Amino acid sequence: MSRRHYDLPPLTTLAAFETAARHLSFKNAAQELSVTPGAVSHQIKALEGELGVALFQRKHRGVELTREGQGLYESLATSFRQISRQLSKTRQMGEEDAVTVGSTTAVAALWLSPVIIQFWREYPDLNIHQITQDRPFHDTREFDFFIRYGRDSDATLAHTAIYRDQLVPVARPDLAAGLSGAALQELSQQRLIHLQSASQSWTTWADWFHELGHKGDIAAGTRVTSYSVALQIARKGAGVALGWRRLIQPMLDSGKLAIVGHHSVPAPREFYLVGLPEDELSPNALKLKQWILSQARDTSV
Repeated sequence: MSRRHYDLPPLTTLAAFETAARHLSFKNAAQELSVTPGAVSHQIKALEGELGVALFQRKHRGVELTREGQGLYESLATSFRQISRQLSKTRQMGEEDAVTVGSTTAVAALWLSPVIIQFWREYPDLNIHQITQDRPFHDTREFDFFIRYGRDSDATLAHTAIYRDQLVPVARPDLAAGLSGAALQELSQQRLIHLQSASQSWTTWADWFHELGHKGDIAAGTRVTSYSVALQIARKGAGVALGWRRLIQPMLDSGKLAIVGHHSVPAPREFYLVGLPEDELSPNALKLKQWILSQARDTSV
């Protein structure tokens, strides 16, 4: 007879392993769990001892999952998400049909919120929780899905492409008109608004000029940590922002911003809906997901 009903190792060892595997770092796992890195290492060694296999390859600059570790991580991540979702439903009696979607503040304001408002008109009784932040989403278990530029590093999450954008310089209309015929060299010396994003996936001015073959220096300009702030500064005529054309189309249509010149670069990455696999989504979450995808297909620039 098994010493445990489900024949599982201690849950503390499984939790420590899942966290370390998600971060690929004992140090970052320790910070999340509010313990020392030594405690995380001890828990994982205990788990490896019980299973009789190595779960990590210890390397000079960090750790990597072994094949057995990767398989265990994927199973745990899926199971923990399901448990987390059920616990959330239990805590929020009466809101078990709510859908939670995340995005950056700019994506929410410029694209996602109008899409959700239209969805509400069609499904007025469905509750949707929007969570916005301008840093990467780490605790993805609290979402049905979130919108991300570029793929997430977590292979256990489902990725559904929404669209690929075009990157264009944008400014206040009078400033854009004055730069309508500007060559890349002239444009590179304007007051550029640089976005310092916590996500490494966002394309920068340096990336944009490099893609167009410009090899010279570019102006230091001004730096912000929010794309919404970058667009507001550009609206006030204080510089030139790098515009995701489809995302900012409402501001172009209203005349708040205008495209500078004719230079355009396809975004190197797509926008994705990232989150639970479809077989783990609730019927209402599936409705919203399909609505978002249909709106993306029906909208063009």
